[in-house]
Amino acid sequence: MTPRDSEATRRVASILRFTKEKEFLTSPDWQPFYDTMQPNLYASYFPRGDEGVWTIINSSPKPISGNILIAPIGRYYYDLYHGVRLEPTQVSDFHVVLHFDIEPNGYGAVLCSLSAPDFKLREFMASMAVMTKFPLSAFSSEWQVLQQEIISNGNTPVLKSRSDMVLIPGGNFNFTVSGVEIEGGDNPGVDVQFPWEKFPRRHHSFNLNVSNFYMDPYPVTNQEFLNFLIQDQYVPDDSHNFVKHWTNKTFFPPKISRQPVIWVSWEDATAYCNFNLKRLPNDWEWQYAAQGGKTDRLYPWGNSWNASNVPIPDMGRVMGPPSDVDAFPGGRSSQGIWDLVGNVYQWTNVFRDDHTRSAILRGGNHYQPQGSRWYFPQTYQLNQHSKYLLMAPSIDRSAGIGFRCVADA
Repeated sequence: MTPRDSEATRRVASILRFTKEKEFLTSPDWQPFYDTMQPNLYASYFPRGDEGVWTIINSSPKPISGNILIAPIGRYYYDLYHGVRLEPTQVSDFHVVLHFDIEPNGYGAVLCSLSAPDFKLREFMASMAVMTKFPLSAFSSEWQVLQQEIISNGNTPVLKSRSDMVLIPGGNFNFTVSGVEIEGGDNPGVDVQFPWEKFPRRHHSFNLNVSNFYMDPYPVTNQEFLNFLIQDQYVPDDSHNFVKHWTNKTFFPPKISRQPVIWVSWEDATAYCNFNLKRLPNDWEWQYAAQGGKTDRLYPWGNSWNASNVPIPDMGRVMGPPSDVDAFPGGRSSQGIWDLVGNVYQWTNVFRDDHTRSAILRGGNHYQPQGSRWYFPQTYQLNQHSKYLLMAPSIDRSAGIGFRCVADA
């Protein structure tokens, strides 16, 4: 979005939120293409009884002012966009004319009310008067790429040995990966911006010197995560949907103890890693381990697809549970890392710009609903990753996302 688009959205959204209380904009008597008194204006009227709201768009690159709408007599009228009360001109025994200004390619909203303004309306109009003090033309219409920064996954203590983990020997690595976003093409701003890049982009290629590190041989299981909750007494600040597939967040049937834990946010996964003196992997570390340090390897086991190395995809309307983390030995990497693709997505890095945060997920998962191109694309291939918009831990948690840990060596 351009700065002008952002400002226009802020103003229009403020009006939408204010009018929501009386449900004007969901009126079943909505009147589209309401007659206006000047060309290039498109208005809709949303009545509720004897009151209502007009929304107006100026499709012209020129300002429009003067007589705009004919309205019933005997009402109070308020220009919600500019935050002022209108003084209509009577033109008959039944009608008045409303006159106000709409800037080039701008917006308007008028409230028709049976009563004088109460405190809430006066407060809202005062805020809109401040918000619209400067015209939209004062904001740039030039689109610019928002810079992103990566949120560090931190460092861990370097221990003499990690018997529960696999040592991944470091080395030079040509980190080559592409985002699988459905829209955006190869335009700047699509996907993420790694620290060595000047702007976000879909395709990434960079020579890295990867240090030695340890990686969990399996994704974290339900049993391991339960042990963490018992020992650490961890309770997330935002607990909605937390380990949703358990009973009372404390119990699960033994048959799922070796399944990867799901319904955990990036913050939950980070807490588990920190408690165990570990951390989440960086995107390039995850790929380096999965490829065995070989840039041209498409899958953990080689370059040819083998469906028997991953769970059978769920393609129906109901998402089944994931498979046990050790159910597919053929899916191991050359260094003995299991369950990298096809079972659950795995958390890695989080990126943020001025407005949003997004996480990079790796490995794809077993749920592949059919019938629309808008379902989250799969990333079984190791040279692809998924970008996942973050909103709140309760919403970020999913039945299709788990995690594994790494540690510095």
